Amino acid sequence: MGDVTGGRRELRKAQTRAEIRAAAHRLFAERGFDAVTTADVAAAADVAVQTVFNHFESKEALFFDGRIPSLSGPAEAIASCPPGTSPLTALRRQVEQDISALLAREASPERRSYVEAMVATPHLQERGRMLMVEALELATEALNTALSGGAPATPRVRLFSRLTVEMFFNASRVLAVEHRRTGLAEGWTAAGQAAAQDAVTATLAVLEDGARQLAGRLGVPVD
Repeated sequence: MGDVTGGRRELRKAQTRAEIRAAAHRLFAERGFDAVTTADVAAAADVAVQTVFNHFESKEALFFDGRIPSLSGPAEAIASCPPGTSPLTALRRQVEQDISALLAREASPERRSYVEAMVATPHLQERGRMLMVEALELATEALNTALSGGAPATPRVRLFSRLTVEMFFNASRVLAVEHRRTGLAEGWTAAGQAAAQDAVTATLAVLEDGARQLAGRLGVPVD
Protein backbone atom coordinates (compact mmCIF):
# COMPACT_ATOMS: atom_id res chain seq x y z
CA MET A 1 0.00 0.00 0.00
CA GLY A 2 2.87 2.32 0.84
CA ASP A 3 4.41 1.83 -2.61
CA VAL A 4 1.08 2.71 -4.26
CA THR A 5 0.68 5.82 -2.13
CA GLY A 6 4.28 6.84 -2.76
CA GLY A 7 3.85 6.30 -6.49
CA ARG A 8 0.75 8.47 -6.56
CA ARG A 9 2.53 11.16 -4.59
CA GLU A 10 5.45 11.19 -7.02
CA LEU A 11 3.05 11.30 -9.96
CA ARG A 12 1.26 14.31 -8.47
CA LYS A 13 4.59 16.05 -7.89
CA ALA A 14 5.62 15.42 -11.49
CA GLN A 15 2.28 16.70 -12.76
CA THR A 16 2.51 19.84 -10.64
CA ARG A 17 6.04 20.47 -11.84
CA ALA A 18 4.96 20.07 -15.47
CA GLU A 19 2.00 22.42 -14.96
CA ILE A 20 4.20 25.08 -13.37
CA ARG A 21 6.75 24.79 -16.17
CA ALA A 22 4.06 25.02 -18.88
CA ALA A 23 2.52 28.09 -17.25
CA ALA A 24 5.90 29.78 -16.90
CA HIS A 25 6.96 29.10 -20.48
CA ARG A 26 3.63 30.42 -21.74
CA LEU A 27 4.01 33.64 -19.74
CA PHE A 28 7.63 34.08 -20.79
CA ALA A 29 6.55 33.77 -24.43
CA GLU A 30 3.68 36.24 -24.00
CA ARG A 31 5.34 38.91 -21.86
CA GLY A 32 9.09 38.33 -21.98
CA PHE A 33 11.25 36.85 -19.27
CA ASP A 34 11.91 40.00 -17.23
CA ALA A 35 8.24 41.05 -17.13
CA VAL A 36 7.12 37.81 -15.46
CA THR A 37 7.39 37.30 -11.69
CA THR A 38 7.34 34.07 -9.73
CA ALA A 39 3.98 35.20 -8.30
CA ASP A 40 2.66 35.50 -11.87
CA VAL A 41 3.75 31.94 -12.57
CA ALA A 42 2.15 30.66 -9.37
CA ALA A 43 -1.14 32.37 -10.20
CA ALA A 44 -1.15 31.01 -13.74
CA ALA A 45 -0.48 27.48 -12.49
CA ASP A 46 -3.00 27.88 -9.64
CA VAL A 47 -0.45 27.03 -6.94
CA ALA A 48 1.18 28.87 -4.06
CA VAL A 49 4.41 30.77 -4.66
CA GLN A 50 6.16 28.42 -2.23
CA THR A 51 5.04 25.49 -4.36
CA VAL A 52 6.88 26.99 -7.31
CA PHE A 53 10.04 27.24 -5.22
CA ASN A 54 9.56 23.69 -3.99
CA HIS A 55 10.04 22.55 -7.58
CA PHE A 56 12.35 25.21 -9.02
CA GLU A 57 15.13 27.09 -7.27
CA SER A 58 14.70 30.25 -9.35
CA LYS A 59 12.92 31.84 -12.27
CA GLU A 60 16.01 31.14 -14.38
CA ALA A 61 15.76 27.43 -13.54
CA LEU A 62 12.13 27.54 -14.70
CA PHE A 63 13.16 29.19 -17.96
CA PHE A 64 15.66 26.46 -18.85
CA ASP A 65 13.75 23.44 -17.53
CA GLY A 66 12.92 21.05 -20.36
CA ARG A 67 14.72 23.21 -22.91
CA ILE A 68 18.32 22.04 -22.66
CA PRO A 69 20.00 18.63 -22.85
CA SER A 70 20.58 16.64 -19.68
CA LEU A 71 23.60 17.96 -17.80
CA SER A 72 24.74 14.41 -17.10
CA GLY A 73 24.29 13.15 -20.67
CA PRO A 74 27.93 13.39 -21.84
CA ALA A 75 29.23 11.96 -18.55
CA GLU A 76 26.79 9.06 -18.73
CA ALA A 77 27.71 8.39 -22.37
CA ILE A 78 31.39 8.17 -21.43
CA ALA A 79 30.75 5.94 -18.44
CA SER A 80 28.48 3.56 -20.34
CA CYS A 81 30.24 3.35 -23.70
CA PRO A 82 30.28 -0.24 -24.95
CA PRO A 83 33.46 -2.34 -25.23
CA GLY A 84 35.43 -1.44 -28.32
CA THR A 85 34.19 2.16 -28.33
CA SER A 86 36.61 4.86 -27.25
CA PRO A 87 35.28 7.13 -24.48
CA LEU A 88 36.46 9.98 -26.68
CA THR A 89 34.15 8.81 -29.47
CA ALA A 90 31.31 8.35 -26.98
CA LEU A 91 31.80 11.94 -25.82
CA ARG A 92 31.82 13.29 -29.37
CA ARG A 93 28.70 11.35 -30.33
CA GLN A 94 26.74 12.53 -27.29
CA VAL A 95 27.77 16.16 -27.68
CA GLU A 96 26.84 16.02 -31.36
CA GLN A 97 23.46 14.48 -30.52
CA ASP A 98 22.77 17.09 -27.84
CA ILE A 99 23.76 20.14 -29.86
CA SER A 100 21.96 18.87 -32.99
CA ALA A 101 18.76 18.34 -31.01
CA LEU A 102 19.10 21.79 -29.43
CA LEU A 103 19.54 23.53 -32.79
CA ALA A 104 16.55 21.67 -34.21
CA ARG A 105 14.33 22.64 -31.27
CA GLU A 106 15.39 26.27 -31.35
CA ALA A 107 14.42 26.51 -35.01
CA SER A 108 10.76 25.81 -34.28
CA PRO A 109 8.49 28.91 -34.43
CA GLU A 110 7.21 28.45 -30.87
CA ARG A 111 10.77 28.69 -29.57
CA ARG A 112 11.50 32.12 -31.03
CA SER A 113 10.66 33.89 -27.76
CA TYR A 114 13.07 31.58 -25.94
CA VAL A 115 15.87 32.38 -28.38
CA GLU A 116 15.14 36.10 -28.24
CA ALA A 117 15.27 36.03 -24.44
CA MET A 118 18.58 34.16 -24.48
CA VAL A 119 20.14 36.69 -26.83
CA ALA A 120 18.77 39.74 -25.00
CA THR A 121 19.09 38.75 -21.32
CA PRO A 122 22.60 38.70 -19.81
CA HIS A 123 21.65 36.85 -16.62
CA LEU A 124 20.06 34.07 -18.65
CA GLN A 125 23.29 33.79 -20.61
CA GLU A 126 25.18 33.60 -17.32
CA ARG A 127 22.84 30.90 -16.05
CA GLY A 128 23.41 28.99 -19.28
CA ARG A 129 27.17 29.22 -18.75
CA MET A 130 26.81 27.95 -15.19
CA LEU A 131 24.83 24.95 -16.40
CA MET A 132 27.47 24.26 -19.02
CA VAL A 133 30.20 24.36 -16.37
CA GLU A 134 28.27 21.84 -14.27
CA ALA A 135 27.94 19.48 -17.24
CA LEU A 136 31.58 20.06 -18.13
CA GLU A 137 32.79 19.05 -14.68
CA LEU A 138 30.72 15.86 -14.75
CA ALA A 139 32.04 14.92 -18.20
CA THR A 140 35.64 15.72 -17.26
CA GLU A 141 35.53 13.46 -14.21
CA ALA A 142 33.86 10.71 -16.24
CA LEU A 143 36.61 10.92 -18.87
CA ASN A 144 39.28 10.87 -16.16
CA THR A 145 37.79 7.69 -14.75
CA ALA A 146 37.35 6.01 -18.14
CA LEU A 147 40.90 6.74 -19.27
CA SER A 148 42.37 5.66 -15.93
CA GLY A 149 40.47 2.41 -15.63
CA GLY A 150 39.18 3.40 -12.22
CA ALA A 151 42.63 4.20 -10.82
CA PRO A 152 43.54 7.76 -9.76
CA ALA A 153 44.03 9.87 -12.87
CA THR A 154 47.55 10.98 -13.64
CA PRO A 155 48.30 14.68 -14.19
CA ARG A 156 48.55 14.05 -17.95
CA VAL A 157 45.21 12.26 -18.05
CA ARG A 158 43.58 15.05 -16.08
CA LEU A 159 45.08 17.67 -18.38
CA PHE A 160 43.95 15.78 -21.47
CA SER A 161 40.42 15.27 -20.11
CA ARG A 162 40.05 18.92 -19.16
CA LEU A 163 41.32 20.21 -22.49
CA THR A 164 39.23 17.78 -24.49
CA VAL A 165 35.92 18.38 -22.74
CA GLU A 166 36.50 22.15 -22.76
CA MET A 167 37.09 22.03 -26.52
CA PHE A 168 33.91 20.09 -27.23
CA PHE A 169 31.71 22.13 -24.90
CA ASN A 170 33.02 25.53 -25.97
CA ALA A 171 32.66 24.61 -29.64
CA SER A 172 29.05 23.59 -28.94
CA ARG A 173 28.39 26.91 -27.21
CA VAL A 174 29.75 28.87 -30.19
CA LEU A 175 27.71 26.78 -32.64
CA ALA A 176 24.54 27.41 -30.62
CA VAL A 177 25.16 31.16 -30.26
CA GLU A 178 25.86 31.64 -33.96
CA HIS A 179 22.80 29.57 -34.88
CA ARG A 180 20.63 31.83 -32.72
CA ARG A 181 22.07 35.00 -34.20
CA THR A 182 21.68 33.78 -37.77
CA GLY A 183 18.16 32.49 -37.16
CA LEU A 184 16.95 35.73 -35.59
CA ALA A 185 18.51 37.82 -38.35
CA GLU A 186 17.68 35.69 -41.38
CA GLY A 187 15.04 33.23 -40.21
CA TRP A 188 15.37 29.49 -39.75
CA THR A 189 15.25 27.81 -43.15
CA ALA A 190 15.78 24.20 -44.18
CA ALA A 191 19.01 25.22 -45.91
CA GLY A 192 20.17 27.07 -42.83
CA GLN A 193 19.41 24.10 -40.60
CA ALA A 194 21.30 21.77 -42.94
CA ALA A 195 24.29 24.13 -42.94
CA ALA A 196 24.22 24.33 -39.15
CA GLN A 197 24.13 20.54 -38.85
CA ASP A 198 27.02 20.22 -41.30
CA ALA A 199 28.99 22.68 -39.19
CA VAL A 200 28.27 20.69 -36.03
CA THR A 201 29.34 17.39 -37.60
CA ALA A 202 32.48 18.81 -39.21
CA THR A 203 33.57 20.77 -36.16
CA LEU A 204 33.21 17.92 -33.70
CA ALA A 205 34.88 15.43 -36.07
CA VAL A 206 37.90 17.73 -36.39
CA LEU A 207 38.00 18.16 -32.62
CA GLU A 208 37.96 14.40 -32.08
CA ASP A 209 40.84 14.01 -34.52
CA GLY A 210 42.74 16.80 -32.79
CA ALA A 211 42.10 15.27 -29.37
CA ARG A 212 43.52 11.97 -30.58
CA GLN A 213 46.67 13.73 -31.76
CA LEU A 214 46.95 15.48 -28.40
CA ALA A 215 46.49 12.17 -26.59
CA GLY A 216 49.34 10.69 -28.61
CA ARG A 217 51.63 13.59 -27.77
CA LEU A 218 50.78 13.31 -24.08
CA GLY A 219 51.03 9.53 -24.03
CA VAL A 220 47.39 9.08 -22.99
CA PRO A 221 45.73 5.97 -24.48
CA VAL A 222 42.18 6.73 -25.65
CA ASP A 223 41.24 3.49 -27.46
